[in-house]
Amino acid sequence: MNLSKMHECLRTVLLRRIQRGELSITLLSRQTGLAKSHLSKYLHADGRLSMHTFDRVLAAQHLAAEDLLDFGRRVPSHAQQAVAIPLVSHAAALFEPEIRSGAIRMWLHFPPEELPSVRTRRVASRQSWRRFVAIRIERDDARPMEPLLFDGAIAVIDRHYNSLIECHPPRPNVYAVRDGVRVALRYIDSVGSHLIFRPRSIEASASLIEIAADVSPGEYIAGRVALILNQV
Repeated sequence: MNLSKMHECLRTVLLRRIQRGELSITLLSRQTGLAKSHLSKYLHADGRLSMHTFDRVLAAQHLAAEDLLDFGRRVPSHAQQAVAIPLVSHAAALFEPEIRSGAIRMWLHFPPEELPSVRTRRVASRQSWRRFVAIRIERDDARPMEPLLFDGAIAVIDRHYNSLIECHPPRPNVYAVRDGVRVALRYIDSVGSHLIFRPRSIEASASLIEIAADVSPGEYIAGRVALILNQV
């Protein structure tokens, strides 16, 4: 097994422990003395750790290189594994960079092809945030975007895409934006120094937001809606 495969196996082991609630990035940071942002980038991207740091993580989790070799023989390749996304509250989706285990209501598992690779277009402040989270949409939140959304729908949010650039032109992006402590799903238009949060339904009203000086428009966007699951 080469070094790249070793990193992949360690990442998978750590993510599974986090998923089961046995570990968190905060706890791993305390155990290793590494910054949470550094660990988050390693866990949710394709980066590597230095050999010294790699050994610190192994020691903190009572793992040996032999454990990773054995694990690598039992698990499918990274491309074949399901993508695990936490279903969280609206407030957690808006405000929590790394989702606390207590904030996770359930885990959703998607085949990798359901979330095709899209270039990230994130603002600097979201660099260390967990990329994908999911929220449930209730009736009042869904009504402005019907028939795209219905009561009980689940929306997967890509929090590393805060750009106004269309992801799949000519289709407009659907964004998750802040509405108090709730997430509102809206189209966004940019007019001068203002953003217009626009619903799909003509019966619902749009919101006009003034962009503060020296603030990126992306700071007003929680993320792009990557996937919508409507109950039928």
